[in-house]
Amino acid sequence: MPLFERLCTSPVRLLCALLLLLLIPSVQASEAVRIAAAADLRYALDDIVELYLQAHADAKIEVIYGSSGKMTTQIINGAPYDLFFSADIAFPQRLKQQGLTASEPAIYAIGRIVIWSNTLDAAGLTLADLSSDFIQRIAIAQPAHAPYGLRAQEAMQAAGVWEAVQGKLVFAENIAHTAQMTQSGAAQVGIIALSLAKFPALAEHGYYLIDEALHQPLTQGYVLTQRGGNKPQARAFADFMTTDQAHAIMLHYGFVLPE
Repeated sequence: MPLFERLCTSPVRLLCALLLLLLIPSVQASEAVRIAAAADLRYALDDIVELYLQAHADAKIEVIYGSSGKMTTQIINGAPYDLFFSADIAFPQRLKQQGLTASEPAIYAIGRIVIWSNTLDAAGLTLADLSSDFIQRIAIAQPAHAPYGLRAQEAMQAAGVWEAVQGKLVFAENIAHTAQMTQSGAAQVGIIALSLAKFPALAEHGYYLIDEALHQPLTQGYVLTQRGGNKPQARAFADFMTTDQAHAIMLHYGFVLPE
């Protein structure tokens, strides 16, 4: 018989059970909150996490950035995420429909897309210019699984240049990768998130803000997963995202806040 079972025989069994109950919360508290986040949040969420940890020194937060579509598939397949911040609320809604969430999907921001370049004056460009001969390579996120890439496609279709730029397109894994490709010169221009264009390393160069009427809204939503529903720290961080402090950071990076 294992030592714990020998010790926890009647009449001290009740005391042992109470001891276990006291130990479980401390184990949960020390466990890191794992966040799956859309790549457009890379800089804004990093700043918010840093601010949160200043007030919660005992908390542990791990953020993994990627494309919303792929992270949705990962969660469906059992990836151990506690919170999911998507670039499109449709993905958290999909998880909710499959019974994989502990909260209702909620909007946390509206995103915007821009034309950005490391070598050209993007502030003077328009979508119509993308079909010009002087632009040879255009980076966008893969529309199949990245909401920002899909909105870039919609905008170019609305502007009537989608077919003309097919031979110029290079597809990135997510919107942060799109910015990296453009910054490195692998593409002359990229259609990236405004939140990334406002990061100091990229903000040295101008950008052209694409008319939001040319694409479906980038309505970004978050949700607690079933795993996160059992973690008080995950709920605490989700609540922190609704504070004025977090909102100020989101506004700084160009996000539009929901009413």
